[in-house]
Amino acid sequence: MKKWNWREGQRPYRRRGGGQRHSWYRGNRQRSTQDDQWSGHYDDGPSFRAPQRRHDNQSASPSTSSSSSPSSSSSSSSSSKASSAAPELPGFYFDPEKNRYFRLLPGHNNCNPLTREQLQEKEREKQRNKMLAEDEKLRKKAPRTGLNTSLLLQRRHLGLLPENSYCRLVHEVKVGGMRRHKLEIQSTDNSNPNTDNFRLIVGDSACERVFTVNDVSHGGCKYGIMNFSSSSRGSLSVEMCDNLYFTNRKVNSICWASVNYPDSHVLLCLVGVADTPGCVSLLPASLFSNSNPDQPGMLCSFKISSAWSCAWCLNPQFDKTFSTGLSRRVIVKDAETGRTQTYSTGSDVLAQQFALRVPVLFNGCRSGEIFSMDLRQRGRRDQSWKASRFHQESAITSVRVLQDENYLLAADMLGQIKLWDVRVTKPVQEYKGHYNEHAYLPIHVNEPEGLLLAVGQDCYTRLWSLKDGHLLRTIPSPHPTANDQIPSVVFSSKLGGCRGLPGLLMAVKHDLYYFPYNTDYQEGGEQPAGF
Repeated sequence: MKKWNWREGQRPYRRRGGGQRHSWYRGNRQRSTQDDQWSGHYDDGPSFRAPQRRHDNQSASPSTSSSSSPSSSSSSSSSSKASSAAPELPGFYFDPEKNRYFRLLPGHNNCNPLTREQLQEKEREKQRNKMLAEDEKLRKKAPRTGLNTSLLLQRRHLGLLPENSYCRLVHEVKVGGMRRHKLEIQSTDNSNPNTDNFRLIVGDSACERVFTVNDVSHGGCKYGIMNFSSSSRGSLSVEMCDNLYFTNRKVNSICWASVNYPDSHVLLCLVGVADTPGCVSLLPASLFSNSNPDQPGMLCSFKISSAWSCAWCLNPQFDKTFSTGLSRRVIVKDAETGRTQTYSTGSDVLAQQFALRVPVLFNGCRSGEIFSMDLRQRGRRDQSWKASRFHQESAITSVRVLQDENYLLAADMLGQIKLWDVRVTKPVQEYKGHYNEHAYLPIHVNEPEGLLLAVGQDCYTRLWSLKDGHLLRTIPSPHPTANDQIPSVVFSSKLGGCRGLPGLLMAVKHDLYYFPYNTDYQEGGEQPAGF
């Protein structure tokens, strides 16, 4: 007698003839008894155990029994196969480890209701912990097959590898071997440690200072500057400024501004709250240190509602000019004279950046449009001032102009990152793996190292090769994934100044982490000068 089995998809076979009739009914009663056991109540709610597969030949061979013995690799693969093979039942979830169904929707007899979101979060957390354990290993998987330092050095000595390619590939190897270290933030007020979550960090051009924005528990945020320095022993030290500023408004965008000298000021976009209007503030960096004897430089604030983005122009022709992306318009303002030019757009401008060699401003809109505008052609009307226009499929969250200003990187809310040739307005490279659904997330470019970085909405930090789009490294967050705990990162080969240390800074929650190139890095330990 053969019972019905969902894996084999067969009905119970009923034999003909009176001699087998009682046997069939007896088997049917046994099956109903087992069904009652499967549908019994457990501590974690009603569940249904999936029946085990039975074979026609009950006497399995020794090889079959040995192959079914549990192991770390076979158990995980078999559980995933069982999960995919188990049929989906409306309102129930199949657990491959316990081999039974659990109710998803809460009922009158369900003590611990489950939801698909909770189950997906549990699976994501399991994957994150697995990746964290792999990151702690001394030997990591190479970013490219067969890529290692000794092989690169050998090919370089034989003249088979150009210098530029050698430097780029060495950076890829070093990035693949970075390990996480927690940094202690020094402060003049050691009795009041930092307990507010980081929201955003932005480094200056020399990576000696990092502007930070922290969410405050009672609402609003605070912002200040962290100073970085590398010691003679090879360790990185961090000191928080002693003069923090608080505001009840939200900081939407930040960029460093060169008013008196490089990175002398900070430009902030603040969103209005209730009766407090939004504004764009230009603050001197010396304002954040009480011990600095220098008088603060130019300090000004412009009332602007709903500011999404800002950018500072470094071109000598317009070296005191900044722009602000607003709802359906762009404002270009001279910080010294106050002269203002307004441009109407068809969508909200969420991302901006100026080119360096020519005074051209690139803008990314909520509609997915990317357009450029030449500041030397201010008098044009009817949107004829748009020098070039092209589109992506979703709202643009970040734009970055490369050193060769014919190329532009753009990221959108579908997780797409594309490299555009501005001359022909066509994408020439795509960087896959980034995850974003609706968040306002930046991308970071480091051309000397040939790297592109982005933190996704899933809280994973990904690094790509800027040249060919190859995904080099995926770094999980040290803390559980949450929409309000997305890490903010800064990468540089000179963290702490001209003789600084290469690596990645990651701020998440109230902690600051450092991923150095040196695999033998230790706090306060003696380290080699190079990498």
